[in-house]
Amino acid sequence: MTMILLLLFVLVLLFVLATALASVYSIGPTQIGLVRKRIGKKLPGDNPVAFLGEAGYQADLLMPGLRFKFKPFFTVTKHPWVQVPAGQIGVVIAQVGKPTPIGAKSARYDSAFGNFTDFRTFVLKNGEKGVQRPVLSPGTLAPIHPVAFLVITKPQVFGLPVSDEYSRLARGNKLDFRAFGLEDWQLDVTRIAPKPTSESGKVVDMIGVVTALDGEPLPAGAIASRLGEFKDVSEFEAKAGITDFELMALILGSKNDQHNNYQDFQKFLQAGGKIGLQHDPLLYGAYNLNPFLIRVEQVPMLVVEQGQVAVIKAYVGLPTQDTSGADFKFGSLVRPGHQGIWQEALRTGKYPINPRIYDAKLVLTSILKLDWAKDVTGAHGLDARLEPIIAKSNEGFVFSIDLQVLIHVPDTKAPRVISMVGSMENLVNEVLQAAVGNLFRDKIGGMEAITFIQTRQSVQEQAFNYIQSKLAEYEIETRGVYIQDVVYPEQLVTVLTQREVAHQEVETFKMQRQAQDQRIETEKARGTADMQVDLAKSKVGVDIQTNRTEARMKEAQGEAAFIEQTGTARGAEVRAVGLANAEAYERQVGALGKGPTALVNAIKALSVGNVAFVPKILVVGGSGNQGVLESLGSLLMDKLDSSTADSAGTADSGYASSSPVKPA
Repeated sequence: MTMILLLLFVLVLLFVLATALASVYSIGPTQIGLVRKRIGKKLPGDNPVAFLGEAGYQADLLMPGLRFKFKPFFTVTKHPWVQVPAGQIGVVIAQVGKPTPIGAKSARYDSAFGNFTDFRTFVLKNGEKGVQRPVLSPGTLAPIHPVAFLVITKPQVFGLPVSDEYSRLARGNKLDFRAFGLEDWQLDVTRIAPKPTSESGKVVDMIGVVTALDGEPLPAGAIASRLGEFKDVSEFEAKAGITDFELMALILGSKNDQHNNYQDFQKFLQAGGKIGLQHDPLLYGAYNLNPFLIRVEQVPMLVVEQGQVAVIKAYVGLPTQDTSGADFKFGSLVRPGHQGIWQEALRTGKYPINPRIYDAKLVLTSILKLDWAKDVTGAHGLDARLEPIIAKSNEGFVFSIDLQVLIHVPDTKAPRVISMVGSMENLVNEVLQAAVGNLFRDKIGGMEAITFIQTRQSVQEQAFNYIQSKLAEYEIETRGVYIQDVVYPEQLVTVLTQREVAHQEVETFKMQRQAQDQRIETEKARGTADMQVDLAKSKVGVDIQTNRTEARMKEAQGEAAFIEQTGTARGAEVRAVGLANAEAYERQVGALGKGPTALVNAIKALSVGNVAFVPKILVVGGSGNQGVLESLGSLLMDKLDSSTADSAGTADSGYASSSPVKPA
């Protein structure tokens, strides 16, 4: 018996020791121990956590270290501390507390709640179930009760889903952020920064357009929430001397400092923030925003370059008060802060203006070039839809006309222009394209093709005057209208080419004829120039010869007179001599006879003429004395013939012969 009792005692002791050892828990440095009581009173209501020792999950956690909880009555499960990675946020959802008010999407927050590590304070301060408005910032490391709160981070969801609402979302007793309808980027810190565009790589300044998913509804007729609405604008406008530009600065000024850029959602609601689109966007920076309460869309910031203005169409603000006057029939112009088109445009600068409630129409105030041509588009892109103008002459020839128009919108007139046409695209594609196209179609349709070609400059001037008057109706200046190129019909080109070739050939022939005429004149001039020396010499020679001739004539006249007188005297002398000789011959013949007289005179003549008595050629003929006489007679006759010839030559040279007259 004693042995049995001793054995039982040992067993009980071992059991107690084993139970005691099993009741000791080692909690790691980044762990907490969740205690669950097995025996106790029933928890009141739907609260899953016990504050007064009831059965169930206990409010108090076991902190790091060795902790004792008697195992038969308690069980302890270890859970990690909540850790939020850098660059990310943690969203807190309370499974305990009071119900959230009807219509509310999030629970009221009190600064006493801190990082939700003090569960008792949360309950005592009337914390509410559901999504908590603040988020845990990057790098948070906190021992948060895993039953009282679920903490959603990108790596994991911390806590135990005990309510039916969240238990149904668990997949294999495990939750992740996708079960709550979130995307991974929504759990990152929201960053607003410049971004490069995919087309050109140019860096574009960005702003964040904010939409609140919780809060009171907007007032009737409002489309966006602005803290204090527009009462400050109304009060400021009522002051004397306030300019439109000062009103613009007030409207574009942000009130985000009142709620730390939507990061303190509780303050946002307390300041009068409403659900829906927000007036003030987020600027550059990083923001811890609750994805269940705030949505941010990043859009380009409004940038107004030099040579531009931005005409603002406001869809929010004070009621419309038209300032354009009764003569303006194209809508309302208002002061900044009112609904409508602001009568003053924004000048060069960058403006964080919400494009969902303010429609900014950029208007080029520099000279704007528009091309009606294929594959020619300006950097502004306004003429991308403009095509060459197709017109038909009255004979049916179809022309394709490339046109260029220069226009200018004064910056002070830009709001009125936008009020009339809606946008610069409408001005170009609807007003200008119709006016210019109809003008050229009507103009060319009423004239012959050749007339259009010949009067192209006149047609261009008429087009300028027409477009200038047309755009003046929209308070736009026309700086130039130019016909750049005309594509003629092929048939007309052939005819005109042939005509021009013929015309050019005629002109060529004329030019060639002129060239030949000019060549003749040139050669004539060159010949005249070349002969100037000879002509001068000839003229001098003529003068010299004239002088010589005159001198010769005078000399000849003198000689003629001398010869005439001399000849007369010699003639008288010769006659006298001849008569004397004749008388002597007659006497000789009478005395000697004809033969001897001839012989005597021959010998006399030979002696005077130096003729050899012995001839080189002996002429023999006849016989006796008669032969000799005949030979001498022949020689004498040759001599006489020679003398007669010499006398005749001397007489031909102009000199009188002194030879005696040959006897008959």
